[in-house]
Amino acid sequence: MSHPPTGAEETSSREKAEILLRAAVAKKAMNPVLIDLKGLTSLTDYFLIVSARSTRHARAVAESVLLDAKKHKIQRYSAEGIDQGTWALLDYGDVVVHVFHTPVREFYDLEGLWAEAPREPLPADIMKEMKELEAKQPDIDDETDEF
Repeated sequence: MSHPPTGAEETSSREKAEILLRAAVAKKAMNPVLIDLKGLTSLTDYFLIVSARSTRHARAVAESVLLDAKKHKIQRYSAEGIDQGTWALLDYGDVVVHVFHTPVREFYDLEGLWAEAPREPLPADIMKEMKELEAKQPDIDDETDEF
C-alpha cells in the first residue's frame, strides 16, 4: 500500500475495490477487470479498470465512484481526467480506479502492461448483472445516451 492509514476504521483493499466496482457497475460500466498488484509494485494493491461507451458515460461512471467512495468514507488521494471523459484515474491509495472510454482503454492496454499480474474474480452478483446488461445493450457507440 502506497499511502499511510488514515486512522479511520480500516477497510481492506479488496473490500474497497469491491465497493468502487459496485459504484461503477451501478452506472453501467462495462468489462470490469480487477488486477491484483500486491507484491508486484509498491504503488497500489489493485487496479480496477472499467470501460464506458462514451465520454459522457465515462464521466458518469467516475462521478458515481467518487460519490460512493465518499459515502463509504474511503479516502481519495487524487482524481485526474474526469472532465475530459476519455480516461479518469481515481487514486484511493491501495486501489486505483481507471475509467476509460473504450477506444482509449484499447489504446493504453493496461491489462497487457500488467499481463503477469493475477486477475481477481468478481462477485457472482456483479457478473450476473454484467451479463444481463450486455444482453440489453445495443452494440453502438452511443455518445447521446443519458445516464
